[in-house]
Amino acid sequence: MIVATSGHTYWSIALIIGLVAALVVAVLLVVLVRAVASISRSVDGLLDVAGKVAANTEYIPQLEATAPVLGQIIDEAIVQDGYMNALTDGFGAEATA
Repeated sequence: MIVATSGHTYWSIALIIGLVAALVVAVLLVVLVRAVASISRSVDGLLDVAGKVAANTEYIPQLEATAPVLGQIIDEAIVQDGYMNALTDGFGAEATA
């Protein structure tokens, strides 16, 4: 069975194909716009966090100055421990006697 087709039929088929293609493109554009908006929100959040991280790490280079002093801190802690031991030696000995 051969169906007779005219120019009008071909034109209708072309319009339907064009409409479907236009709808697919419109849907894809909506998906793209939503993805871009989501990425933009994520970047804004990252920029806020990056500022806080930068503020927290701003003084790290100054920590290098504490390394030479650590030996003095340890020496002083040993002296203080000796003082505390001297104060507490024999403490409570009267209570057991």
